[in-house]
Amino acid sequence: MSRGWDWESGQGLLGIDDPAEWERGESRLGTAAIGLALQCSLQQASPRIVRATQLPHAEQRGYAFTAAGTAARLHRELTPELYAVLRVEGPKGLAQDAINDTLTFVPFRRLPPWFKWRWVYATVRNKLEGSWLRSVDAVGDAWRAVRGRSS
Repeated sequence: MSRGWDWESGQGLLGIDDPAEWERGESRLGTAAIGLALQCSLQQASPRIVRATQLPHAEQRGYAFTAAGTAARLHRELTPELYAVLRVEGPKGLAQDAINDTLTFVPFRRLPPWFKWRWVYATVRNKLEGSWLRSVDAVGDAWRAVRGRSS
């Protein structure tokens, strides 16, 4: 079994780009979920990505959430099961990047209510943080100008 993309044979990540092969119980399902997200339709990959998010090893779960974010980027939508898994994990856990990808690449009108609220929260927080940083920079510039004149 290959450990990456084989350009000649077309085999995907870990050689598990066929959903039927997934059911054999490969040892790196979280990593393989990324390959499925890249190679399969959302309907084929979704149940396997959801399954990989339940793995006991945190690193493999992280890869599964990366696969969910990849699916959001590629398909501009997610299945209700993937939305549910992301919501349960929450924005502070392993799903943080996947949630950000979902909010970035899935159109607002296609988001479920929790994700719409999350989008509004993130947008307002980012605007306030940007304003705060600009004001801190302005104060710092003014302070440096005053110190430069008085020296």
